[in-house]
Amino acid sequence: MNRVLWIGVVGIGWCGGCVPMTDAPPNTASARLRVVHASPDAPAVDVCVEGQVAFADAAFPGTTDYAELEAGTYAIRVTQSGAGCGSAAVISADLPLEADEDVTVVALNELSEIEPLVLIDDNTAPTSGNAKVRFVHAGPDAPTVDITLTDGTTLFDDVSFKEASDYLEVPAGTYDLQVRDETGANVVLALDDVGLGAGRIYTVFAVGFLTGEPALDALVAEDN
Repeated sequence: MNRVLWIGVVGIGWCGGCVPMTDAPPNTASARLRVVHASPDAPAVDVCVEGQVAFADAAFPGTTDYAELEAGTYAIRVTQSGAGCGSAAVISADLPLEADEDVTVVALNELSEIEPLVLIDDNTAPTSGNAKVRFVHAGPDAPTVDITLTDGTTLFDDVSFKEASDYLEVPAGTYDLQVRDETGANVVLALDDVGLGAGRIYTVFAVGFLTGEPALDALVAEDN
């Protein structure tokens, strides 16, 4: 299973954009960090790392590039976009980053209950001719779902809100996918022409509201 970490929340309202960080110093063990905005009604904010803006002014839905950091534990503060890292934080947490680790921080849930989900990514290459993909359920009002092909073949089974699937290797190609409720009978979202390239790694995020606006959709991130 994917390693999943949680960090504490103070207040409400964060998302992320991207301002590149300085690379870790030569010959030091480093980690990589990115931010995904999957909170459908949250405004844009800045994410500060050790008092400097690392990801800035992005709106739902979106994902940043990875930023490289020296391994260690970092003070993360999320503030109103443009207000500066010294302003009142809506999220304040310490985030540990281990050497050679890729980490995705997902902002999810509605604004009134917004929370960060921290995922440890596996960006090791798939076998020749294959792609690697996982699914993250970030739709606040969507039920537990299965991800299937149009013929009903299940790729990811019983993924609930705030959960990430394991990674799956599949032959490279273009796929028509369906997000179905856990009965398998009802399609809640159709994902047509999803291209998965050989040697590439992807995360598919279900984002938005099943019964509201913005409507349930998919954010496909190419991870490597």
